[in-house]
Amino acid sequence: MFVKEGLLALNPPQRAAAEQVYGAVLILAGAGTGKTRVVTTRVAHMLYNEIPGSQILAVTFTNKAANEMRERVSDMVEGDMAEDVTVCTFHSLCVRILRSCIERLGYKKSFSIYTQSDQIGLLKRIIVRKIGKDESMDAKLANMLISQAKNMGRPISESDDSLISEIYRTYQAELKQLNAVDFDDLLILAVKGLKENPDIQHEWQRRFRFITVDEFQDTNHLQMELLRLLVGPDQNICVVGDDDQSIYGWRGAEISNILDFERFFKNPKIIKLEENYRSTNRILRLANGVIRHNMGRREKTLWSSLGDGEKIRLVAMPDAETEAEWVISEILECHRINGRRYEDIAILFRMNSQSRLMEETLREAEIPYKLIGGQSFFERREIKDVLAYLYLFLNHEDDVSLLRVIATPPRGIGQGTIALATQFSIDHKVSVWETINDGRFLAALTSRAQKAIENFTDFINKYADVANTDSANYASMTQELLKEIDYDEFLKKNCKSPEEVDNRRRNVAELIESMHSHVAKSKRGLRGFLDSVALDQDKEDDDDGGQGISLITMHASKGLEFPVCFMIGVEDGIMPHSRSVDEGNRDEERRLFYVAITRAKQDLTITWCHSRRRYGDKLPCQPSSFFRELDKEELIETDHKTLEAVPAKDDFASDYFEQMKEMLSS
Repeated sequence: MFVKEGLLALNPPQRAAAEQVYGAVLILAGAGTGKTRVVTTRVAHMLYNEIPGSQILAVTFTNKAANEMRERVSDMVEGDMAEDVTVCTFHSLCVRILRSCIERLGYKKSFSIYTQSDQIGLLKRIIVRKIGKDESMDAKLANMLISQAKNMGRPISESDDSLISEIYRTYQAELKQLNAVDFDDLLILAVKGLKENPDIQHEWQRRFRFITVDEFQDTNHLQMELLRLLVGPDQNICVVGDDDQSIYGWRGAEISNILDFERFFKNPKIIKLEENYRSTNRILRLANGVIRHNMGRREKTLWSSLGDGEKIRLVAMPDAETEAEWVISEILECHRINGRRYEDIAILFRMNSQSRLMEETLREAEIPYKLIGGQSFFERREIKDVLAYLYLFLNHEDDVSLLRVIATPPRGIGQGTIALATQFSIDHKVSVWETINDGRFLAALTSRAQKAIENFTDFINKYADVANTDSANYASMTQELLKEIDYDEFLKKNCKSPEEVDNRRRNVAELIESMHSHVAKSKRGLRGFLDSVALDQDKEDDDDGGQGISLITMHASKGLEFPVCFMIGVEDGIMPHSRSVDEGNRDEERRLFYVAITRAKQDLTITWCHSRRRYGDKLPCQPSSFFRELDKEELIETDHKTLEAVPAKDDFASDYFEQMKEMLSS
């Protein structure tokens, strides 16, 4: 009964997709076209038509998505009809397969699955054995390189005599000796087991006669290979995805899987879902116009029955500070005058570093916010690294900061020495700083350890003398500090990808920029700056359980929607990102821009700045080259000066901007 009602509630293409049970099916589900509803209705429809649940497999990318699908299907059918349906992630599917065949691959059935921390621990031990404690190869870096190679389906060559190849060979041998696999091995070994054992492959093909895959555009090489091995001769596979929303190429996703679907499965039925239930037509026409500039995509045109709606504002700002002030003033107008809830509003940005100024301005205005898919700016690892130095310069008794600094980067003071110092400080009721300056403690150490500690304390004292001077430019001091410790090299060794290095580097640049700004408007010195950081964190902790404005990166926004969206900092070098352009990934950046546009339901504003500060200097910016691809008919192009001249809607609105400027400069 519920299934029939569910089918009748679908539009014709959705219904056709839900009812197409047999053969290969590709459902091209554009943004906001109701793909989840279609997929769950399709599975329920199969059960209603007496296809046994035990023969149905639905694969998702997250446990959350799997649980949601399972619940929705159960709600649509009677009794326990959905109980035998298998809804799982790729990794959990591979575990099931391997439990049935891993013994043929030389492992015991009771194999263990190593987590990332387990992997890094094992790699650390291998690296120390290979090249000693003064390691030139970091365990996290090695793990990242090995994982990338495995996900691309191109494991590091065993014939290569490079250091990473040697580490890889030893790592794989020891994993097998330990009867353990890592997450990447789950896919590799499952594919291997099915390939080398036709009887097991046929068994799984008979078991799962009907396969559905969600978010198909995010599948990688190995996942596609696994699916091809699992699909039986009837080719009853249905994949749901949108090539226009393929934005995870840097994570190994292969857009060719969806673009070349016909090459993998014969004569597929292709169904397009183009009616959007989320956005107004102006937003959709803007998105359609942008994405059409990508070559080699599957043509689709989103439309909506929700009407045209308001034009999209494209606003030029003089600088990032003005951008933040203006966006916040607009949010307050939305909230206080137009009655929008803060939860209805999102601020989208390309890079994490762009959130810093918005966070500060929202706090100043006492507007609640939440970060989605990320940490608060001052809680990010690289920011805490730098702040630890600054706290230690002002307070040598800060043990937490000292222990962080002493290992960031490592200073030749081993973990054993640090453990001894910590215990000495507990036993003698003194700080760790006092401990490492205590003759009794130092006398028990080797001359090498003593020298390392002496160099460290001299270094800290040198900067402490500067930091404790009221007139010191602590922003410039921090720049010099980071050069001296070669923090950039530390990031390169401890980040998983060049993109992560770049993001963390930009975050540090944003921190220093906030220092320069504080130096310019406050005479309270470094202590005043650190106090303001601490107070901001206190405000954040008081926020009500994730309520308020959503601050979110474009990547993390996929799958979400908001009535009102502000897309900030849309400039060349940021969107499209310079690294992505250099690496030939401009099309993926355009898809990311498309995803960001289609998050908006009713109101969309896009801003860019003529200049941004970097290390205290104003640097010129250019508007995103993607703007040339926007349909001018759907836009209101304006700038900050023009908007300032527009008469205010009421007394509050008329003077709010000036109030904000005064508050932020105090």
